[in-house]
Amino acid sequence: MRNKILCAALLVILLTAPFVIYPVFLMKVLCFALFACGFNFLLGYGGLLSFGHAAFFSLAAYTTGHVTKHLGLTPELGILVGTAAATVLGLAFGWLAIRRSGIYFSMITLALAQMLYFIYLQAPFTGGEDGLQGVPRGRLFGLIDLSDNLALYYTVLVIFIGGYCVVHRAVRSPFGHVLLAIKENEPRAVSLGYDINRYKLLAFVLSAALAGLAGATKTLVMQLASLADAQWQLSGEVILMTLLGGMGSLIGPVVGAALVVTLQSYLSAGPLASFVPVILGSCFAICVLAFRRGIVGEIQAALTKVSYVSDSRSTGSVPSGRDHHAGAPDNA
Repeated sequence: MRNKILCAALLVILLTAPFVIYPVFLMKVLCFALFACGFNFLLGYGGLLSFGHAAFFSLAAYTTGHVTKHLGLTPELGILVGTAAATVLGLAFGWLAIRRSGIYFSMITLALAQMLYFIYLQAPFTGGEDGLQGVPRGRLFGLIDLSDNLALYYTVLVIFIGGYCVVHRAVRSPFGHVLLAIKENEPRAVSLGYDINRYKLLAFVLSAALAGLAGATKTLVMQLASLADAQWQLSGEVILMTLLGGMGSLIGPVVGAALVVTLQSYLSAGPLASFVPVILGSCFAICVLAFRRGIVGEIQAALTKVSYVSDSRSTGSVPSGRDHHAGAPDNA
């Protein structure tokens, strides 16, 4: 019941937010929140750390920008084509990467993403260092004019909610439970007869598709696809968003993305513009050293502890770490 009330309150806030905050900023937050949710599904629930997720984000961004600007496709078709391109690329990259684990898996994804970056740098359809500029927003289904920021915001909100629900359903499904079992104890999952490579590949493809959906949507919002979408720094930023908000938490990446995008947007316009990477790096270091479960993870842990202590007091039992009769520690 409490979760339903919280979700309803968040939905009300999201529906009314564009009347208080600049809609383009909110749309950017939603796009990167979706990107972080897709990445969190791979890392937080699959235990696979990818250093090359910007490849899927950027391919969808460039593809959507190209087909809408040069081929005249409608925005919904442009997003679908861009997401499909990222999904196919995720299948190819995943098939190569999942054959290794640990740091080797991460390095393979980084190397493949960097190869794609240099292709973008030379390919004529990407616009090189200038990028694809002036991408038209068009009319959604031929009816809704997306040049109106308010109309586009609610479109992006629907896309974000849809992507979030996909992640939520995947995590709660038998597939998500098996994926979590593989993360926790891979040898045991193998002994139970699960094809772990198939599950890892499916998780990688789903994560790539969500990253692509975020990149395609971002292109329509900003009307731009550039090399910044493909740089390895973006892959690092989505890792920071996930860890800062709370890895393995459904709402954590959303909080992390909102915090990182807010810091980037507001600091880049002030005297600390040149120190934005330093500030983000400091946030990452503080997160790792002080609250490794992330913002949402620490809040959840604190609420659980308070609830446990309250229940223990109401039942007359000792909260934790003490013997009820002797008053000595459990490990004494």
